[in-house]
Amino acid sequence: MKKIVIVGAGKIGSMIAEMLAGCGDYAVTIIDRSAAQLERLETASPVTKMVADIADGANLRRILAGQFAVLSAAPYFATRPIAEAAKAAGAHYLDLTEDVASTRIVKQLAAGAQTAFIPQCGLAPGFITIVASDLAANFDELQDVRMRVGALPKFPSNALNYNLTWSTDGVINEYCEPCEAIVNGRLRETQPLEECEEFSLDGILYEAFNTSGGLGTLCETLAGRVRNLNYRTIRYPGHAAIMKALLNDLRLRDRRDLLKDILEHAVPVTLQDVVIVFVTVSGMRQGQLVQETYANKIYSAPLGGRMRSAIQITTAGAICAVLDMLADGHLPQSGLIRQEEIALQPFLANRFGRHYAAPSPAAAHAA
Repeated sequence: MKKIVIVGAGKIGSMIAEMLAGCGDYAVTIIDRSAAQLERLETASPVTKMVADIADGANLRRILAGQFAVLSAAPYFATRPIAEAAKAAGAHYLDLTEDVASTRIVKQLAAGAQTAFIPQCGLAPGFITIVASDLAANFDELQDVRMRVGALPKFPSNALNYNLTWSTDGVINEYCEPCEAIVNGRLRETQPLEECEEFSLDGILYEAFNTSGGLGTLCETLAGRVRNLNYRTIRYPGHAAIMKALLNDLRLRDRRDLLKDILEHAVPVTLQDVVIVFVTVSGMRQGQLVQETYANKIYSAPLGGRMRSAIQITTAGAICAVLDMLADGHLPQSGLIRQEEIALQPFLANRFGRHYAAPSPAAAHAA
C-alpha cells in the first residue's frame, strides 16, 4: 500500500480522498489548514486527517517525508510551497493547477528532480490535453486544434446561468489572467472573456470564450506544428457579458477578494451539473483534409454513498488515474511529465479514468 498526502480538503480534495482510500491501494492522509474543513470531510473509507499550514515549509516537508506522492488540491497560489516541499522530501508531485505562472515554477523544480512532477492533472488542463494530443497524433500535418470544456448546472436558474461547482479562486483566475493561443502559426497572448462564439450540442445552445490556462503546456509542445490552437470555456449564452461587466466595468478584476465574497454569497453551489468536453482537430492525412472530433458529457452521480458533482468526479478521476499510472510504472518516474505525454487509451482503461468512458448518448469519437 502506497502512502500519499492530499493537500486541500475542499470539494475536489474530498473526492480524491474518497477514490483513493476506497480502492484499497493507498494509505491516504489529507491535510488542510482549516480544522472545520477537515471535520466536514466524510469518506466511506478511513483517511488520516491532519491540520497543517503549508506556509510552514519545514512542517510540510516532515509530513511528506516517506510518502510516495503528494497531490495538491489547494488553490493555485499554494503551488510553489507544496512543490518545493515535495522535491525536498523526495515525493512525487501532482497538481490540478490551471495557473500559467504556477506551472512555470513546477517546471523549474522538475529540472534535475529524482521524482516525477506532473502538473495540470485535472479536467482542463489535463484530460482535455490528453484527448487533443491523441487526436493530433492521427494527422500527417495539423491545421486547427480547438479545445472546449465547461462545467455547467443542469438546471440554470439565475442571470449568470451558472452555479458554483468548483474553486471560486480558480474560476476568477481563469477569467482574469491572459490566455495563450497559436494563431496563424504564431504564439499569441489573448484576453480572457473575449472571442466569444456560439455552438449547439444535442440541441442545446452554448457560448465559449477565452479563459486562461486550459491549454496547459500544449502551446509549447505544438509550436511550429499547428496553424491554430485555442482553448475556450463553455457556458450558457449571456454569461460572458455579465462577467465582463463585473470584472471590467465595475473593476472587480482589481478586487478579487470582494468578487469571491459576492459570488460565494450570491451564487448557489449545486451537485446537479454536467461536464462537457469538446475537442476538434483538423489537418492533412494521406493528402486529404480531415477533421476528427471528440465530444462527451459526464453527469453528477452517487459515489461513496453520496451524490458527487460531475466536476468533482472528472477532476478527481483524472488526477487519480495519473497517480495510478505513475504507481504502476506506466509513466516516467522522474522529471517533468506533461499531460500530452499520457496516452488516452490506457488512461480511459484505468479504474479512475473510466469515469470519462462511461456510456453517454453524447459520447462520440469519429472522423
